[in-house]
Amino acid sequence: MGDGTTAGNRRLRSLDALRGFDMFWIAGGAGIFVALADLTGWPVLVWWKTQLTHVAWHGFRFEDMIFPLFLFIAGISFPFSMAKRCRGSENRFVLYRHIVQRGLVLVVLGIICNNGIRFNFGEFRYGSVLGHIGLAWMFAALIFMNSRGRTCLAWLGGILVGYWLLLRFVPAPGLGAADPFSMEGSLVGYVDRLLLPGKLYRKIHDPEGILSTIPAVATALLGMLTGHFVLRQPEGVKPADTVLKMVLAASGLIVAGLLWNFIFPINKNLWTSSFVCFVGGLSLLLFSLFYMVIDVWKVEKWSRFFTVIGMNSITIYLAPRIIDFKKPTQFFFGSLIALFPKEWAGLLTATAYMSIVWVFLYLLYRKKIFLKV
Repeated sequence: MGDGTTAGNRRLRSLDALRGFDMFWIAGGAGIFVALADLTGWPVLVWWKTQLTHVAWHGFRFEDMIFPLFLFIAGISFPFSMAKRCRGSENRFVLYRHIVQRGLVLVVLGIICNNGIRFNFGEFRYGSVLGHIGLAWMFAALIFMNSRGRTCLAWLGGILVGYWLLLRFVPAPGLGAADPFSMEGSLVGYVDRLLLPGKLYRKIHDPEGILSTIPAVATALLGMLTGHFVLRQPEGVKPADTVLKMVLAASGLIVAGLLWNFIFPINKNLWTSSFVCFVGGLSLLLFSLFYMVIDVWKVEKWSRFFTVIGMNSITIYLAPRIIDFKKPTQFFFGSLIALFPKEWAGLLTATAYMSIVWVFLYLLYRKKIFLKV
């Protein structure tokens, strides 16, 4: 999603690394830490193991951040790619077409990813992570292209406050009087049941449904505002000052999310406004750290592992649906793992699996083969 290129055509390497860090947990990294917790029983690792699962409804764990962090990163990339395209021969119409095309392609890929190549359309699940990203990014990009500065902030605030008021005062008919933020009582689930065809992920609610796309637009906008801020820093401004401002903004968003949580619970399934603020703040904090270390301090050798993953993020999200990485893991490492005590099997298998996945991505990286939408 976007190329993360600066105005001077120098790639913003922190974005590739941060995207790779985000996708690492999906690509197999989570399995390593789960197995490590099971093997050692260390309290800190057992706690982290719980962070690698989603909360049932209200609340937050690290796993709930992986999806919105990716959308936030896609948002950061857009101002850079837009600036690059606008310096070329592309006019605004071509850019609009590219934005809409990208959004719709991701919707189609999401449907295929969920259901495979089948033709019983009534049994499909149409809501998807890729589709959610595609639509949210698309609408955010169209807003960003046509509004700057205070107008863009007004859009951001209007979306968040409007979504809160909508869910608070328009519950599901006959079900939401007791709790308009429950799965059964929320307007979000009601609209999904009413309008979204096929199957819903949670039978009566889909976390990637129709209404929850609206606040996801705000997540993408937060990323775009961040990218615009970094891109438009005047010459002579110390990078440390840029990072400090981002850290302060991140802290403000986290506090806002925690305070809003008292009346509008942090909830990924509903993609609540408090969730947007809280996770947006955490995402901005992570980006500030990666940006400072990699792009400002130029300490980037350690990030190569993540960059290889981040450069082909869509590939590694889709590949396990087509390629069974467990078979080469068993083929290359099965006999070796069998030599170790049984209690080590989980950790060694998870590490071997991640190694196979990374080598696959590294070969694509070396050949400069990147799947982009």
